[in-house]
Amino acid sequence: MADQAVVGKTGRVTGRIASDRLGEVMIPIRGGTEAFHAYAVDRSEEIPPGSRILVMEYHPPRTVIVTPL
Repeated sequence: MADQAVVGKTGRVTGRIASDRLGEVMIPIRGGTEAFHAYAVDRSEEIPPGSRILVMEYHPPRTVIVTPL
């Protein structure tokens, strides 16, 4: 079950998360790596591609709220 939990996972930004804009992150889950739509916890923050992130919230089916590490 732990591998299926999304909150608390770390991943990488693949599509820029801009100020109050949707981005994309890759997160290791269920034995592979999957893409999720992502917003920053601080909606005014920008997180560039390649940045490491921590998932703070999960909104099924494919959206996460993240913070940079």
